[in-house]
Amino acid sequence: MPYSALSHLECSRTGKRYDADLVQGVSEAGVPLLARYDLERVAATVTPGDLASRPADLWRYHEVLPVRDESRVVTLGEGMTPLLPMRAYGASIGVPGLLMKDEGLVPTGSFKARGAAVGVSRAAELGVTGVAMPTNGNAGAAWAVYAARAGMRSLIAMPVDAPPITRAECVVAGAELYLVDGLIGDAGKLVNAAVRERDGYQEVSTLKEPYRLEGKKTMGYEIAEQLGWRTPDVILYPAGGGVGLIGIHKALLEMRELGWIKGELPRLVAVQAEGCAPLVKAYEEGKDVSEPFPDAHTVAFGITVPKALGDFLVLKAVRETEGTAIAVSDAELLAEQRQLAHKEGAFVCPEGAACFAAARRLRESGWLREGESTVVLNTGAGIKYPETVPVDVPTLAVDAHIPSPTDG
Repeated sequence: MPYSALSHLECSRTGKRYDADLVQGVSEAGVPLLARYDLERVAATVTPGDLASRPADLWRYHEVLPVRDESRVVTLGEGMTPLLPMRAYGASIGVPGLLMKDEGLVPTGSFKARGAAVGVSRAAELGVTGVAMPTNGNAGAAWAVYAARAGMRSLIAMPVDAPPITRAECVVAGAELYLVDGLIGDAGKLVNAAVRERDGYQEVSTLKEPYRLEGKKTMGYEIAEQLGWRTPDVILYPAGGGVGLIGIHKALLEMRELGWIKGELPRLVAVQAEGCAPLVKAYEEGKDVSEPFPDAHTVAFGITVPKALGDFLVLKAVRETEGTAIAVSDAELLAEQRQLAHKEGAFVCPEGAACFAAARRLRESGWLREGESTVVLNTGAGIKYPETVPVDVPTLAVDAHIPSPTDG
């Protein structure tokens, strides 16, 4: 069987087919294109048991990934991140079956490496020589690093308030980096104009090319495999552009069609910050698309997306799985970040912390039940966001005495 069972691309709104072996952006309807596979052939030739002997990275699912030639795979060993029990923390919020999928351990320190690995590999295979994107930080860092590994150029624009470490990652990888005095949408306008003036470049903004999503969906495959080809009851995901949640939903539907999982799909929860919650607002109002969120601002910078191109796909995934959308405050998520570190030794990113804050809230409301198997996505390493933890501790002289816990 070929390395990939990629069949074609499909408009996510109209269903129109597009050639997967041409460089593609969005559909004629202006919405994301989705990669489709010959799943009947995959089901006939691959079983979950076959995967067990493969390398422990996301490319173990190569039949349902878009790279046709194995030699074109660009990898830094991404994927198969741990699914960790959060026993102490889970018990403290009334969810003893709480699990964390820790994406802070992938290359570049965030789940963005999954999309970059697959997106860069496929772009290079199709003859693209340079990638360009706006970013809130982590995606740009990931695409810059993988582009460098592929021998491609990269053009990255990010808001000036993006995490400083992500700037350094871009620079060290040789990216052409620009800081923009605005939000990600402002950066996007500049990138779009630049790409039109350059030969060989492809704009790889969120969901403006089809293959970042395919890398992100592997989180869904891994969760099922790590649970013995069962699915949890609930999955919480921090949604800015929402690619990971859309991807997990896509993976679940593919696995069900393959016969690899059975039964009800997990209830998917889109988590946002109160300072930028367009998806939550649209969900609560019963709308299929969101409106641009005014004055967007949150310490969870990665989900500061005032209007997502794939908003209708996020809302569809949430509703089809009987999930929900919820927003938490910056104060809540920062408190949860510290609680998780205190109880579990896990320093999560603020976006991941938002999901733990949401889990607490949903348990308090009764929406999340005590005995349910629940997975929270921590989408990045907390150490990339040192500004979220104020360090106010004593400075001692070299001959000072450190007091015992009982002193005073």
